[in-house]
Amino acid sequence: MNRAGLIVALVIALAAGLVFGLYPQLDLAVARHFHAYIDNNHNAFAWRIYPPLMLMRDVGIWVSTALVAPAVAALVIKLVRPRHKMLVPGRAVLFLIVTLALAPGLLVNGILKDHWGRPRPIDVTQFGGQYAFMPWWDPRGRCPNNCSFVSGDVAGAAWTVAPAALAPPQWRALAYGAALVFTAGMAMMRVMAGGHFVSDTLFAALFTFLVVWLAYALIYRWPRTKLTDQAIERALERFATPPHDFIAGLFGGKRKSEP
Repeated sequence: MNRAGLIVALVIALAAGLVFGLYPQLDLAVARHFHAYIDNNHNAFAWRIYPPLMLMRDVGIWVSTALVAPAVAALVIKLVRPRHKMLVPGRAVLFLIVTLALAPGLLVNGILKDHWGRPRPIDVTQFGGQYAFMPWWDPRGRCPNNCSFVSGDVAGAAWTVAPAALAPPQWRALAYGAALVFTAGMAMMRVMAGGHFVSDTLFAALFTFLVVWLAYALIYRWPRTKLTDQAIERALERFATPPHDFIAGLFGGKRKSEP
Protein backbone atom coordinates (compact mmCIF):
# COMPACT_ATOMS: atom_id res chain seq x y z
CA MET A 1 0.00 0.00 0.00
CA ASN A 2 2.72 2.46 -1.00
CA ARG A 3 2.69 5.44 -3.36
CA ALA A 4 3.89 3.32 -6.28
CA GLY A 5 0.78 1.16 -6.01
CA LEU A 6 -1.42 4.25 -6.09
CA ILE A 7 0.34 5.61 -9.18
CA VAL A 8 0.00 2.28 -11.00
CA ALA A 9 -3.72 2.10 -10.15
CA LEU A 10 -4.34 5.67 -11.34
CA VAL A 11 -2.46 5.06 -14.60
CA ILE A 12 -4.48 1.90 -15.25
CA ALA A 13 -7.71 3.74 -14.44
CA LEU A 14 -6.83 6.56 -16.84
CA ALA A 15 -5.84 4.15 -19.60
CA ALA A 16 -8.93 1.97 -19.14
CA GLY A 17 -11.19 5.00 -19.05
CA LEU A 18 -9.77 6.37 -22.28
CA VAL A 19 -9.63 3.08 -24.17
CA PHE A 20 -13.12 1.88 -23.26
CA GLY A 21 -14.50 5.42 -23.48
CA LEU A 22 -13.17 6.11 -26.97
CA TYR A 23 -13.72 2.55 -28.21
CA PRO A 24 -16.76 1.19 -26.33
CA GLN A 25 -17.18 -1.49 -28.99
CA LEU A 26 -14.31 -3.33 -27.30
CA ASP A 27 -16.69 -4.22 -24.47
CA LEU A 28 -19.16 -5.59 -27.02
CA ALA A 29 -16.46 -7.50 -28.89
CA VAL A 30 -15.37 -9.40 -25.78
CA ALA A 31 -18.96 -10.03 -24.68
CA ARG A 32 -19.87 -11.25 -28.17
CA HIS A 33 -17.24 -13.96 -27.91
CA PHE A 34 -18.90 -15.43 -24.80
CA HIS A 35 -22.43 -14.79 -26.05
CA ALA A 36 -21.62 -17.24 -28.84
CA TYR A 37 -21.26 -20.08 -26.33
CA ILE A 38 -24.68 -21.76 -26.59
CA ASP A 39 -25.70 -24.94 -24.78
CA ASN A 40 -27.99 -27.75 -25.94
CA ASN A 41 -31.04 -25.82 -24.72
CA HIS A 42 -30.13 -22.83 -26.92
CA ASN A 43 -29.11 -20.63 -23.97
CA ALA A 44 -26.63 -17.94 -25.01
CA PHE A 45 -23.95 -16.89 -22.53
CA ALA A 46 -24.28 -20.49 -21.41
CA TRP A 47 -21.29 -20.26 -19.08
CA ARG A 48 -23.63 -18.50 -16.64
CA ILE A 49 -25.47 -21.79 -16.01
CA TYR A 50 -22.44 -24.09 -16.17
CA PRO A 51 -22.45 -25.75 -12.71
CA PRO A 52 -18.67 -25.73 -12.03
CA LEU A 53 -18.49 -22.03 -12.91
CA MET A 54 -21.50 -21.25 -10.72
CA LEU A 55 -19.90 -23.15 -7.85
CA MET A 56 -16.60 -21.29 -8.28
CA ARG A 57 -18.44 -17.98 -8.17
CA ASP A 58 -20.30 -18.95 -5.00
CA VAL A 59 -17.09 -20.07 -3.32
CA GLY A 60 -15.39 -16.85 -4.40
CA ILE A 61 -18.12 -14.74 -2.82
CA TRP A 62 -17.59 -16.49 0.52
CA VAL A 63 -13.84 -15.82 0.52
CA SER A 64 -14.32 -12.18 1.54
CA THR A 65 -16.77 -13.24 4.24
CA ALA A 66 -14.27 -15.71 5.65
CA LEU A 67 -11.46 -13.14 5.63
CA VAL A 68 -13.43 -10.44 7.44
CA ALA A 69 -15.07 -12.85 9.92
CA PRO A 70 -12.23 -12.74 12.52
CA ALA A 71 -12.36 -8.93 12.59
CA VAL A 72 -16.13 -8.90 13.01
CA ALA A 73 -15.94 -11.55 15.73
CA ALA A 74 -13.26 -9.58 17.58
CA LEU A 75 -15.39 -6.43 17.43
CA VAL A 76 -18.51 -8.20 18.69
CA ILE A 77 -16.61 -9.83 21.56
CA LYS A 78 -15.09 -6.47 22.49
CA LEU A 79 -18.53 -4.84 22.60
CA VAL A 80 -19.91 -7.66 24.73
CA ARG A 81 -16.84 -7.82 27.00
CA PRO A 82 -15.43 -4.29 26.75
CA ARG A 83 -12.76 -4.70 29.44
CA HIS A 84 -11.06 -7.61 27.76
CA LYS A 85 -8.27 -7.15 25.24
CA MET A 86 -9.28 -7.51 21.60
CA LEU A 87 -8.41 -10.79 19.93
CA VAL A 88 -7.45 -8.95 16.72
CA PRO A 89 -5.51 -5.65 16.72
CA GLY A 90 -7.83 -2.66 16.75
CA ARG A 91 -6.48 -1.06 13.60
CA ALA A 92 -6.86 -4.29 11.64
CA VAL A 93 -10.48 -4.62 12.80
CA LEU A 94 -11.25 -1.03 11.80
CA PHE A 95 -9.39 -1.26 8.48
CA LEU A 96 -10.96 -4.52 7.32
CA ILE A 97 -14.53 -3.73 8.31
CA VAL A 98 -14.51 -0.13 7.07
CA THR A 99 -12.98 -0.95 3.68
CA LEU A 100 -15.40 -3.82 3.07
CA ALA A 101 -18.34 -1.64 4.07
CA LEU A 102 -17.25 1.37 2.01
CA ALA A 103 -15.97 -0.20 -1.23
CA PRO A 104 -18.01 -3.30 -2.14
CA GLY A 105 -20.78 -2.23 0.22
CA LEU A 106 -21.58 1.47 -0.07
CA LEU A 107 -19.77 2.65 -3.22
CA VAL A 108 -20.43 -0.35 -5.46
CA ASN A 109 -23.66 -1.98 -4.29
CA GLY A 110 -25.19 0.99 -2.52
CA ILE A 111 -24.49 3.76 -5.04
CA LEU A 112 -23.18 2.73 -8.45
CA LYS A 113 -25.11 -0.45 -9.21
CA ASP A 114 -28.50 1.09 -8.40
CA HIS A 115 -27.89 4.55 -9.87
CA TRP A 116 -25.68 3.96 -12.92
CA GLY A 117 -28.15 2.54 -15.43
CA ARG A 118 -25.76 0.62 -17.65
CA PRO A 119 -27.43 -2.63 -18.77
CA ARG A 120 -25.63 -5.93 -18.41
CA PRO A 121 -24.35 -7.68 -21.55
CA ILE A 122 -27.11 -10.25 -21.36
CA ASP A 123 -29.70 -7.44 -21.39
CA VAL A 124 -28.53 -5.34 -24.36
CA THR A 125 -30.15 -5.49 -27.79
CA GLN A 126 -26.95 -6.71 -29.47
CA PHE A 127 -27.35 -9.97 -27.57
CA GLY A 128 -31.12 -10.35 -27.64
CA GLY A 129 -31.96 -8.14 -24.66
CA GLN A 130 -34.29 -5.17 -24.43
CA TYR A 131 -31.96 -2.29 -23.49
CA ALA A 132 -29.59 -0.19 -25.57
CA PHE A 133 -25.89 -0.67 -24.93
CA MET A 134 -24.24 2.18 -23.00
CA PRO A 135 -20.50 2.95 -22.70
CA TRP A 136 -19.07 2.80 -19.19
CA TRP A 137 -19.09 6.58 -18.69
CA ASP A 138 -22.79 7.10 -19.48
CA PRO A 139 -25.19 6.48 -16.53
CA ARG A 140 -28.34 7.15 -18.58
CA GLY A 141 -29.10 3.54 -19.46
CA ARG A 142 -32.53 2.05 -18.83
CA CYS A 143 -31.45 -0.63 -16.35
CA PRO A 144 -33.67 -0.02 -13.29
CA ASN A 145 -31.43 -1.44 -10.54
CA ASN A 146 -28.61 -3.89 -9.82
CA CYS A 147 -27.00 -2.77 -13.06
CA SER A 148 -23.77 -3.61 -14.82
CA PHE A 149 -21.48 -0.76 -13.71
CA VAL A 150 -19.62 -1.88 -11.68
CA SER A 151 -19.30 -5.54 -10.68
CA GLY A 152 -20.12 -6.27 -7.04
CA ASP A 153 -18.53 -9.71 -7.17
CA VAL A 154 -15.28 -8.31 -8.55
CA ALA A 155 -15.27 -5.51 -5.96
CA GLY A 156 -15.63 -8.13 -3.23
CA ALA A 157 -12.76 -10.12 -4.71
CA ALA A 158 -10.58 -7.01 -5.10
CA TRP A 159 -11.18 -6.16 -1.44
CA THR A 160 -8.90 -9.08 -0.55
CA VAL A 161 -5.96 -6.70 -1.10
CA ALA A 162 -6.94 -5.28 2.31
CA PRO A 163 -6.14 -8.41 4.34
CA ALA A 164 -3.16 -8.95 2.02
CA ALA A 165 -1.81 -5.56 3.11
CA LEU A 166 -1.82 -6.81 6.72
CA ALA A 167 0.07 -10.03 5.99
CA PRO A 168 3.54 -10.43 7.56
CA PRO A 169 6.20 -8.71 5.41
CA GLN A 170 7.73 -11.98 4.26
CA TRP A 171 4.33 -13.18 2.98
CA ARG A 172 2.92 -9.86 1.73
CA ALA A 173 4.03 -10.13 -1.90
CA LEU A 174 2.54 -13.61 -2.13
CA ALA A 175 -0.69 -12.37 -0.50
CA TYR A 176 -0.95 -9.49 -2.98
CA GLY A 177 -0.36 -11.90 -5.85
CA ALA A 178 -3.08 -14.24 -4.60
CA ALA A 179 -5.51 -11.31 -4.26
CA LEU A 180 -4.79 -10.18 -7.83
CA VAL A 181 -5.20 -13.68 -9.26
CA PHE A 182 -8.44 -14.13 -7.31
CA THR A 183 -9.77 -10.80 -8.59
CA ALA A 184 -8.83 -11.58 -12.18
CA GLY A 185 -10.50 -14.97 -11.93
CA MET A 186 -13.72 -13.49 -10.59
CA ALA A 187 -13.68 -10.84 -13.33
CA MET A 188 -13.27 -13.49 -16.00
CA MET A 189 -16.16 -15.53 -14.62
CA ARG A 190 -18.51 -12.53 -14.61
CA VAL A 191 -17.56 -11.58 -18.19
CA MET A 192 -17.96 -15.17 -19.38
CA ALA A 193 -21.42 -15.33 -17.81
CA GLY A 194 -22.64 -12.18 -19.56
CA GLY A 195 -23.08 -10.49 -16.21
CA HIS A 196 -20.60 -7.68 -16.82
CA PHE A 197 -18.52 -6.00 -19.48
CA VAL A 198 -14.74 -5.96 -19.15
CA SER A 199 -14.78 -2.28 -18.20
CA ASP A 200 -17.23 -3.01 -15.36
CA THR A 201 -14.78 -5.45 -13.83
CA LEU A 202 -11.75 -3.20 -14.31
CA PHE A 203 -13.35 -0.24 -12.60
CA ALA A 204 -14.77 -2.40 -9.81
CA ALA A 205 -11.25 -3.55 -8.96
CA LEU A 206 -9.74 -0.08 -9.34
CA PHE A 207 -12.36 1.72 -7.23
CA THR A 208 -12.01 -0.87 -4.50
CA PHE A 209 -8.24 -0.64 -4.50
CA LEU A 210 -8.36 3.15 -4.24
CA VAL A 211 -10.70 2.98 -1.23
CA VAL A 212 -8.45 0.39 0.44
CA TRP A 213 -5.33 2.44 -0.32
CA LEU A 214 -6.84 5.61 1.15
CA ALA A 215 -8.09 3.84 4.27
CA TYR A 216 -4.68 2.24 4.83
CA ALA A 217 -2.99 5.62 4.49
CA LEU A 218 -5.41 7.26 6.94
CA ILE A 219 -5.21 4.51 9.55
CA TYR A 220 -1.60 3.34 9.29
CA ARG A 221 0.61 5.82 7.47
CA TRP A 222 -0.24 9.53 7.48
CA PRO A 223 1.04 11.13 10.71
CA ARG A 224 -1.93 13.43 11.23
CA THR A 225 -4.54 10.70 10.96
CA LYS A 226 -2.88 7.38 11.79
CA LEU A 227 -4.27 5.51 14.77
CA THR A 228 -2.96 3.07 17.35
CA ASP A 229 -4.46 -0.22 18.42
CA GLN A 230 -4.67 1.07 21.98
CA ALA A 231 -6.61 4.18 20.97
CA ILE A 232 -9.20 2.10 19.14
CA GLU A 233 -9.54 -0.28 22.09
CA ARG A 234 -10.04 2.63 24.49
CA ALA A 235 -12.67 4.17 22.23
CA LEU A 236 -14.58 0.90 22.06
CA GLU A 237 -14.33 0.50 25.82
CA ARG A 238 -15.74 3.98 26.39
CA PHE A 239 -18.57 3.23 24.02
CA ALA A 240 -19.44 -0.26 25.24
CA THR A 241 -18.77 -0.13 28.98
CA PRO A 242 -21.79 1.99 30.11
CA PRO A 243 -24.44 -0.18 28.40
CA HIS A 244 -22.55 -3.31 29.46
CA ASP A 245 -22.54 -2.22 33.11
CA PHE A 246 -26.18 -1.16 32.94
CA ILE A 247 -27.30 -4.52 31.57
CA ALA A 248 -25.08 -6.36 34.05
CA GLY A 249 -26.63 -4.33 36.86
CA LEU A 250 -30.13 -5.35 35.79
CA PHE A 251 -29.17 -8.97 36.30
CA GLY A 252 -27.27 -8.38 39.52
CA GLY A 253 -23.83 -8.51 37.96
CA LYS A 254 -20.85 -6.70 39.42
CA ARG A 255 -18.34 -4.59 37.61
CA LYS A 256 -15.10 -6.44 37.10
CA SER A 257 -11.70 -4.85 37.42
CA GLU A 258 -9.42 -4.60 34.42
CA PRO A 259 -7.67 -7.91 33.66
